[in-house]
Amino acid sequence: MLSFQDYFKEAIDKGASDLHLVAGNKPALRVDGELVFIGEEVVDEKFMETSVISILDANRAKLFNANRELDFSIEVFDNRFRINLHFQSGKIGLSARRIKAEVPTAAETGFTDAMIKMAGLKDGLILVTGPSGCGKSTTLATIINMINEERTSHIITIEDPIEYIFTDKKSIVEQREVGHDTLSFANALKYVLRQDPNVIMIGEMRDPETIEAALTAAETGHLVLSTLHTSSAPDTIARIVDSFPGHRKQQVLVQLSLTLRGVISQQLIPKVGGGLVAAREVMINNPAVSNLILENKINQLATFIKTNYQLGMIDMEKSVEHLVAEGLVDEQMASRYKRNTETKGIYYN
Repeated sequence: MLSFQDYFKEAIDKGASDLHLVAGNKPALRVDGELVFIGEEVVDEKFMETSVISILDANRAKLFNANRELDFSIEVFDNRFRINLHFQSGKIGLSARRIKAEVPTAAETGFTDAMIKMAGLKDGLILVTGPSGCGKSTTLATIINMINEERTSHIITIEDPIEYIFTDKKSIVEQREVGHDTLSFANALKYVLRQDPNVIMIGEMRDPETIEAALTAAETGHLVLSTLHTSSAPDTIARIVDSFPGHRKQQVLVQLSLTLRGVISQQLIPKVGGGLVAAREVMINNPAVSNLILENKINQLATFIKTNYQLGMIDMEKSVEHLVAEGLVDEQMASRYKRNTETKGIYYN
């Protein structure tokens, strides 16, 4: 069996995005979106217990034992990994997501012109959405880095855990980790406006309290960036509104219509020749979109995005078609991802 450090080296050497070590299961890597097992030998339970102890300080060990779950980041062989520890069938499991050392540029990440313009905004709410592992954190980090390089701002990030590490350029960047620097997203947001920020990045809007604080910050002249696990812009609007009780829904629609600047919904698709590439739906909140949100005509947003390409918007199907035209994705692979582009959100009456 490999040593604990060797598994991480194997992930680095094979260009894996993720490493999975679960006691009683075969160790596995995720390479180009597919799971690849590392040998046939299962991970020993005692090995996992000893290995986990070696990477936890006293505070994290206490939190893990109390909560049975823990998220944090570590550096191994000059590579940063986001770690999730958990229990399954009473045994320890570890999932490690590899984080690139350098924040990619807009060109490297495949930003559209509309996305680049979003990074120049001074206020409002920008949301990056998609399933787990689709590169939401990388897209957010790219936007933050563009702001850091191009203007003088006070940027505060609230993350669980901290992933990309930013170095101050033109801006001051403060990075706060949930569980280490603050108790929760909602708790950090309760006080963040007193810290004189220009830009606030929230790792994930997990609950109504966090969503409400994000909307308030966007209303009061700050640029707020965050993520949701939704598959499209209409689904995103519906998820936010449905997080609140009936008597609050209209107020939230009003807030979204005024503060939302754009929604970037993405998925990663295997590339020709190996690797992954992002396909993105982009919705920009112009007066017409704002009116549809205000009037709760969320089910019309998908059509509006599809028919307003000239305004910088693009639906997922067209985004995938562009990747095919550029030779980055083959037709057969593209067809698998096009079938997942229908809006599945449920909208309240």
